[in-house]
Parts: sequence; structure tokens; C-alpha cells
Amino acid sequence: METRKEINQQRYLLILGVLLVCGMLLYVLRSVLLPFVMGIMIAYFLNPLVNTMVRKNKISRTFATVIVMSLFLLILLPVVVLLGSAAFSQVGQFLSNLPQHLSGFGAKLTVWVHQLQQYFPVLAFENVEAALQENFGESFKPVLKVVRGVVSNGFALVNVLSLLLISPVVAFYMLRDWPYFTEKLMGLVPHKHKLQVQDGVRQINRIISGYLRGQVLVCIALGSIYSFGLWLIGLDLGLIVGFLAGLISFIPYVGSISGFLMAMVLVVTQYGTLPKIAAVIAVFAVGQFLEGNFLTPKLVGENIGLHPVWVMFALLAGGVLLGLLGMIIAVPAAACIGVFLRYLIENYKHSRIYLDC
Repeated sequence: METRKEINQQRYLLILGVLLVCGMLLYVLRSVLLPFVMGIMIAYFLNPLVNTMVRKNKISRTFATVIVMSLFLLILLPVVVLLGSAAFSQVGQFLSNLPQHLSGFGAKLTVWVHQLQQYFPVLAFENVEAALQENFGESFKPVLKVVRGVVSNGFALVNVLSLLLISPVVAFYMLRDWPYFTEKLMGLVPHKHKLQVQDGVRQINRIISGYLRGQVLVCIALGSIYSFGLWLIGLDLGLIVGFLAGLISFIPYVGSISGFLMAMVLVVTQYGTLPKIAAVIAVFAVGQFLEGNFLTPKLVGENIGLHPVWVMFALLAGGVLLGLLGMIIAVPAAACIGVFLRYLIENYKHSRIYLDC
């Protein structure tokens, strides 16, 4: 007869094996999983609304799912078409003009370097001005070539089409059968650990819902602030730069820093005057002040259990390993790991190893 220790060892080996197999499948199938993951994410966002309709209106879940998905698509599709067409044209214009902007920025730098050399002769190293003016813009052309290749690649078009066609279908079936899937998954948990697992799932759901739903609102608010501020300054492409800065603000500090650097290159190239430069600095300073003191505390919350450094590491690691798919699943994975680590630490503090010290 197997002892309890052997049973626990088998259980741990089974869990480890399942995690390894899931990780391998995720990596191998990463190129085709994006529309399915997006569909699951859409269903996760809309599930509370469907639950509310079923509970209050006493209608079937299928009918509630049809209503919610229809409203979602009626709102989303016109927005995607309008914003997508405008964004693609603006991005194309931005990428086409970026070498000229960078060359102009390099020319401005040569003037500043020349002025500094008058006060600090030690900076007068040979050919520094020519190197800045001739090579600053040229050095970015290989990067721009790669970006254009990615955007124009046929696989990118296939991925966009699959997102538009497959994700809504996946979202519909996941949303309709959400209780069925959760019941089946919980049915696989041993009865002895079911309460602990349910508590862990509730914590993970609180973290993910609090972070993702709040972060979407923060990104929209920051994008609006940056775009409106840069538009008021009169900065060419200020709307698209502000929108992109807000869009990638889900990565802590990366969105604001990237947007600030792009805006500085544009304002120095187009104007090069201290009032305009100070105005750009003020726009991003106001955005960061509002984000840190009002937007993030109110919309995301400070007690979700995810430190910004941990979120940043998870997003960047997910992006390196799995690309866009990895960045989408990074926060849920970070939330699961965080809850699991807190569970291990709590058990450790109640173990004989800790108490006998």
C-alpha cells in the first residue's frame, strides 16, 4: 500500500509534468494561439456582464451571450475600422519621415556640441559633428527596414485576419460555456485541496480583473492626455505619438519614456526652441503626475498584489519568449506565480523547518 509521502510525490510529479507539457505546447504553438488567447481574454472581460444579465433577467446564458457579443461587436468594429485606418496611415507617415526627423535631430545636436566645445574644449574630438550629422539618421535605417518588413509581411496580415475572424467565435463559445469549463476544471482538483484551490483562484481573479480592467482605462486616459497635449503644442504627428505612448503604458514607465523620447526628437527637429521643448516636458510631467497620484490608485488600485517591477519583468520576459502572445498572458501568469509563491511562503512559516529555528 502506498504511503502518504509517495502519494504526495506522485501528485507533485503529475503537476510538474502537466506544467511542462503545457509550457512546451505553448511555445511550439505560439504562432497560432494568439486569436484563441484573445478570444478567451474577451470572454473573461465580458463574463461578469453575462452573469449579471442571466441573474437579473432570468434568461438563458446563450441568449445573454448573443446580446452581449452583438453589442460588443457593434461598438468595437466601427472603432477598429476608423482608428485602424487613421493609425496605419499615420504610422506609415511617421516611419517614412523618421529618417529625416532623426537626421534633423542629429543636425541640431551638432550645433549644441559645437556650442559646448567652445566652453569645454575637451569635447572637441575629431569629426564628431560629421559623424552625428551623417550617421545619426542612417544608423536607424536597418531598424526601420525590419519594422516595415514585419508590418508588410503576409503573416502579419494573416494574424490580423485571424484575430478579426476567429477571436469573436472563440469568445462566443467560451462566454456561453464559461460555467461548464470552470466546473470541469474544478472537478479535477482533489477534494482535500478544493477549498485552497478555490481561494487561490479567487485571489488570482481579483488580481487579474483589477489590473487588466483598470490598466485599460489608464492607457486610454494617458493616451488622451498625451495626444491632446501634443496636439495643443502643434507638434506634427503628436496625436499618433501620444496614442502610442498611452497604448504601451501597460508596461510600467516604458510607454511614457518611449513617448517622451519620440516627442523630444520631433519637437527638436520641428522647432528646436526652449518654450516648445518645455511644453513637451510639461505634457509628459502632467501625465505622469496624474497617473501616479490619481489614475493608477483609483482605477487599478494599490493592493492588487503585483509590484510594478514584477509586472515589467513579466511583460518583457513574455515578449522575448512568445512575442505578443507572451505579453498578453504575462500578467495572468505573474498573478498565478505570485499567489503560488505566497501560498508556499505561508506554508513554510507554519512548517517545522521555520518554527524550529
